[in-house]
Amino acid sequence: MKKNTTIPFDGTPEQEQQLRAVLSKLKNVPGGLMPAMQQAQDIYGYLPKEVQVIIAEELGVSLAEVYGIATFYAQFALYPKGQYKVAVCLGTACYVKGSGEIFDELSKQLNIANGEVTPDKRFSLDATRCIGCCGLAPVMTINDEVYGKITAKDVAGILAKYQA
Repeated sequence: MKKNTTIPFDGTPEQEQQLRAVLSKLKNVPGGLMPAMQQAQDIYGYLPKEVQVIIAEELGVSLAEVYGIATFYAQFALYPKGQYKVAVCLGTACYVKGSGEIFDELSKQLNIANGEVTPDKRFSLDATRCIGCCGLAPVMTINDEVYGKITAKDVAGILAKYQA
């Protein structure tokens, strides 16, 4: 599925000012790139290209280095999260019981890929590893709500609760 790049960056001048203040404190700190990125994500909720460029310029590192870290560590998100954060466990117990098909159905119905958000920012979709509900496999969550022992056929009904 094509990456969803149609969501415009909507950072505020206040957020940028806050980011630049953080970066000025970390500029000469050895190993400051990771904490800078963590704090940037705290400010914006994710690390869009525009924020990565500021980090790279302010810390004197390449954009490729910032992007490499952002895509290597699972704690970082390149896209904003939706009002409803949908996650599907793809751990072993869930996967052997069909969570891959559930994930595929969610991706199809929401028209987004892993890590993306719908254009209206209502839903985001993430593949996760074990969430500790193996007895309910396969499992998906929407925010704090857990849905267990589901099939791909259940996806439309579950999403309907949140689309109303």
